Order: sequence, then C-alpha cells, then structure tokens
Amino acid sequence: MIRNLQFYQGTGTNPYDNLALEAYFLQHCPPETCILYLWQNRRTVVIGKNQNAWKECNVDLLEQEGGFLARRPSGGGAVFHDLGNLNFTFIAPLPDYNIDRQLEVVCRAVGRLGVNAQKTGRNDITVDGRKFSGNAFQTSKGIGCHHGTLLLDADMAQMARYLNVSAEKLQAKGVSSVKSRVVNLRTLCPSATVGTLSLALLNAFEETYGLAAQRMDSKRFDWEEIRRISVTFASWQWRLGREIPFSYELEERFPWGNIQLRFCVTNGKVSEVQAYSDAMDAGFIEKIPVFLQDLPFSLSGFADALTPLAQTPQYATMVTDLQMLLRHTPQQAQGGESE
Repeated sequence: MIRNLQFYQGTGTNPYDNLALEAYFLQHCPPETCILYLWQNRRTVVIGKNQNAWKECNVDLLEQEGGFLARRPSGGGAVFHDLGNLNFTFIAPLPDYNIDRQLEVVCRAVGRLGVNAQKTGRNDITVDGRKFSGNAFQTSKGIGCHHGTLLLDADMAQMARYLNVSAEKLQAKGVSSVKSRVVNLRTLCPSATVGTLSLALLNAFEETYGLAAQRMDSKRFDWEEIRRISVTFASWQWRLGREIPFSYELEERFPWGNIQLRFCVTNGKVSEVQAYSDAMDAGFIEKIPVFLQDLPFSLSGFADALTPLAQTPQYATMVTDLQMLLRHTPQQAQGGESE
C-alpha cells in the first residue's frame, strides 16, 4: 500500500544525466512509496533498449546539429525530446506499482487544462486519435518504472527530420506521417506551459493517491553514483553497440510491436544473432538470441527452438507470432554463409 509520495522536478536538460537520475531513483525507492519525477531533455532522440539506433534515427544529422542520441533501459519505440516536451516518471515497489493508476494521474493532469485524454493502443495517450504521450515500462529488483512523454510545444519539424518511422508502422496507425499522428497540448490548450503542466501533474498525483507529496531534497542524493550511471548512458557501447555483419535479415510488425532479426552465419551455423524491437517487453526480446545462437541455419528450426519461451504465459502470443513468421517465410529466401 502506498503510504508516501515523493516528488522531484529536474533542473538539467542533459539526457544522460536525467536518465541516470531516474535509474538512481529506481535503485533507491523506499518501501510503500511512489515517486513522481519530472524532467526535460534538449534536442534528443531516445530509443528503446532493444532498438537499432541507425534504423530508428538519423543519427548523423541529429549529432551534427548538436542533438543527443540516448538509449533507455525500457522497451518500446523511439521518441523525440526537446524543451517543448515534459517527461514524467513513476517509480514504485511492484506490489504498489499500478500502471492504470499512474496513467490516471496523467489524464487527470491534462484534464485540469481542459484536455479530455484517453489511453489507447499499447502505450499511448491520445486526444481524438492523436498522440501527445507515449509510455514505456521496466522493472528492476522488485521496483517498477513507468515513464513517458508529454508533447506540450515540441518542434514537429525536427521530430520528423530525426525519426525514421517506417511506413508500415504509420499505416498500422492509419496515418501518413509522424507529424499527422501526434499533437501538441498547446494546440489544444494555448495557455498551457511547462510550469502549469508540472503543477497539474503534482496536484493530480496527490489527488489520485489521496496523500500530500514530499519534495525530494537533491542535497541528499549520491551525486557520485549518479555521475557514474550517466557515464554509462553516454557511452558509445550503450547507445550504439556494434553492428555485426549478417547474411540474413527478417523483419515483421505484429500488434505487440516490430521485430527485426539479423543473423550472421558461418559454416552453416548461426555465429551471431541480434534482435531489434520496439516491443514493450524488453526482457522477451533479449531472450530470443539466446535460443538461436549456434544453431544450424534453418528458419523452421529457429521456430522450434523458441518453443520453450512459450512456457512463460506473457510470452506465449509473441512466440506463436514469431513461429508463424519463421515457418511461413519461403525456404528460398534463407541466407547463405557469410564471408
């Protein structure tokens, strides 16, 4: 049961520092406590844990223009942040971690600004079918983290230039471009500001939980630990990893998200495999290469190898979809050995 609310509003705009502070809160959340953390990044594309950075983002253009590419530890898809966007994070122990209740805070907050919002799809909050908030989730050592964006007055032109949104994904949403799919809250409520939205979120947080929130004192944070985490988030290895040579690639979009599998094949066996996805369940995507590594290259054989994953109920549908894809891909499309 939540007995304490804590609130912190970040003051910096460096994405690696902000993600580090979020990770620090996740590691140090007290029992029976829910933390609301508000923060902003300057000109940043944030990709999900398992996404291919170069596929999702025009990395060179972003960095040439002084922007940042960041990778978060949660699943989901790529998002654009600038100072016209306000980010929120809820952190709570899993027994008290309630996504519906947390989303209620967001909907109540924008309702205070006169915006009637609805949760739609896997992870969006929309108004009349247009998205102004995307959400993603992770858990670590018994603590849940739910974070999301709130488009207030974001630069849609920059968003469209930096994000590489697939035509297939847009078609699934029934729209023709990323700009037509999203809407700024300022369009719906011209008087809204970062300040008024932040205050609305704090008030809705207290109202939803029926408790007063205690403002966190940054002087009590372990800033050395936070800086160490920030260095990791800023590292090339975390953000971009390494591209492997591959002799076969398979990609498909399902209701639970996009999946891209890349195989490097040596002497007829899979020597390396990477799985990229915007699926919300990051843990599932990470498990796929473990089951396919070192197998003879056979799509039907890969399908069979994934069967044990289906024993976890939350993975069953995703496994079935992947097995159908693998078994129904034409045999002649399979790749040969890499050089």
